[in-house]
Amino acid sequence: MANIKAAKKKIKVISKKTAINRSRKSALKSAVKKFDEAVILGDKEKAQEQFVNAQKVLKQTATKSTIHANTAARKTSRMAKKLNTMA
Repeated sequence: MANIKAAKKKIKVISKKTAINRSRKSALKSAVKKFDEAVILGDKEKAQEQFVNAQKVLKQTATKSTIHANTAARKTSRMAKKLNTMA
């Protein structure tokens, strides 16, 4: 356990940031999962809606540095490819 005041504060700050990042990642995973489900069902219209939503969440998490910008771009690209290959 930390004894120095600044170290104690850092523990609080880190735990708060960890909770926020965990929440953002969870929302991201949910958005991507909803998109994947729509693709599996073959519903192109719903998949398009979910793609827009997932893309928005990806950009937000990348902007907030929860995930790397290149990771967000890669995931977005892969989802777009899935969407475009739908019949």
